[in-house]
Amino acid sequence: MNRFFEVFMRVIFFIAAFTSVLAVFLICLFLFANGVPAMKEIGFLDFLLGTKWRPGNDIYGIMPMILGSIYVTGGAVLIGVPIGILTSVFMAKFCPKRIYGVLKEATQLLAGIPSVVYGFFGLVVIVPFVRAHFPGNGTNILTASILLGIMILPTIIGVAEAAIRTVPQQYYEGALALGATHERSVFAVVLPAAKSGVAAGIVLGIGRAIGETMAVIMVAGNQPKMPSSLFKGVRTLTTNIVMEMGYATDLHREALIATAVVLFVFILIINLCVSLIKYKSAKN
Repeated sequence: MNRFFEVFMRVIFFIAAFTSVLAVFLICLFLFANGVPAMKEIGFLDFLLGTKWRPGNDIYGIMPMILGSIYVTGGAVLIGVPIGILTSVFMAKFCPKRIYGVLKEATQLLAGIPSVVYGFFGLVVIVPFVRAHFPGNGTNILTASILLGIMILPTIIGVAEAAIRTVPQQYYEGALALGATHERSVFAVVLPAAKSGVAAGIVLGIGRAIGETMAVIMVAGNQPKMPSSLFKGVRTLTTNIVMEMGYATDLHREALIATAVVLFVFILIINLCVSLIKYKSAKN
């Protein structure tokens, strides 16, 4: 009976694992089967490097959206990474126990807030602030970067804190024994020792930022033009798909699927970076 139950559970586990792999395979098959022919029809270089997106004239160039995604994600990294790393260091090595629980719950709550709520917050709070203190109407790259910088904080903080806590206590104690202060021991010894885990958290945060849609739609301005300033509107790859898929037909629809292929490649590269970081960490 125990033998039968063991075999049965192995089959269940195998089916679950196979289903996950099959789902990824089917998604890849759908995207590439529909997107690559569209790229071929439009022209790979014209599609990837084209600076104009005019579906009504059968002009499909996604370079403005590629740059928009890169600029917004880069801005989010510049804002969110320093705050996230410093917060994780504080929580792991400096935070008093009486407030740690509250701070931990707050960061976890940030991860559970729906994207549309972040979007409303950005629309009501961040957009008016940017409009009052910077040029433009407030819906631009800077606003989207600030909002995404806030949204990636839970990912960076959670992964980085866990990485810092996995550093052997002997490293910290050894630095203290050599005369280093508490702060110097943390920032010169413990944090560098956890760099692989911290880097993985940053890369995962980048993946969250580049794949975000709803919040960006509400604050980025959604202009399919080449980005020329932090204070100009921009459209990302994800928002381009969501905004036009509802009414797109024929080549227009296939071009949007091809846009999803490009986004999928970006996410794939990010996941490969995470795997490479983990591999190097395990090897060292």
